[in-house]
Amino acid sequence: MDRNSTPTDGYLRATAFTTATATPTIFPRVGYSILSFLMFITTVFSVFNNSLVITVMLRNPPLRNGMSVFILSLAVSDLMISLCGSAVVTVTNYHGYFFLGNKLCIFQGFAVNYFGLVSLCTLTLLAYERYNVVCKPRAGFKLDVKRSYRGLLFVWAFCLFWAAAPLLGWSSYGPEGVQTSCSLSWEERSWSNYSYLILYTLLCFLLPVAIIIFCYSKVISSLQKLNKSVELQGGRCSQEEDERAVRMVLAMICAFFVCWLPYTALSMVVVFAPELYIPPLAATMPMYFAKTSPVYNPIIYFLANQQVCDFRDATLEVLSCGRYIPRSSVIETINMDSLRRA
Repeated sequence: MDRNSTPTDGYLRATAFTTATATPTIFPRVGYSILSFLMFITTVFSVFNNSLVITVMLRNPPLRNGMSVFILSLAVSDLMISLCGSAVVTVTNYHGYFFLGNKLCIFQGFAVNYFGLVSLCTLTLLAYERYNVVCKPRAGFKLDVKRSYRGLLFVWAFCLFWAAAPLLGWSSYGPEGVQTSCSLSWEERSWSNYSYLILYTLLCFLLPVAIIIFCYSKVISSLQKLNKSVELQGGRCSQEEDERAVRMVLAMICAFFVCWLPYTALSMVVVFAPELYIPPLAATMPMYFAKTSPVYNPIIYFLANQQVCDFRDATLEVLSCGRYIPRSSVIETINMDSLRRA
């Protein structure tokens, strides 16, 4: 918003937004077209990748173990971010303004906030469970499916509280940046909004980050000590499965932080330096960058999954509508034929 704008100007803009009669004035038309195209590409890859992971998981029960349940939860939350975030802003940028009305603006802000929190908290829970399995073997922790479901139930409920609070009056949702997307009203100047944003950042971002850093520093340290102990005894390291799982989740966490950290940093700048003027485009880009995060997790899972051969076979079977025959099935058939001839 321009520093020289008057309250009347703000009222007129709000009225234009509510009645869906606004025209693109904040950003050049070509800029909206570029953003629309970029979000379209992001939406296509996000929806395809995450839908494929969900389909493969649901159609192949043997692939579903304790860790894979977390991956399934991530795929669902990332898919919803794509549908409620990237897909919507593709259309609104094409039109040059958020023409869908105030209610859908609030819904979009809520949905992106909720499912983004679910993704981060799922990664946090996965880090905690991996810490228990690797660092507390004597306690008998096992990352089974039931334990994963219980943890995810808590995560989705916890995130729902923080995402629903602005709907009940603690902070609010509204248009942001170049006015083609909606999120938390970072620029609202009120103690209610400030208190929400501060607690939100502490409990929903900094605390999960601290837990993830602590857990994985302990996991990596434990694996290194165990490997050295085995090597000193002349044995062969057998921790390849744990190490691959750790690398996979660390890659997902790094991708998530790279995408969402600029957005969180911008929100804190707004809270602690409310007099600072931030151009609409500068306020918009971290949000659009965050919406690219659902693209990466399925790719990382496909490349680093400990069951990658089985997962790849199941994926190719889905993509070929059942025409692809997994290599394991071919080998098994050949072996059976050999036994029969013998």
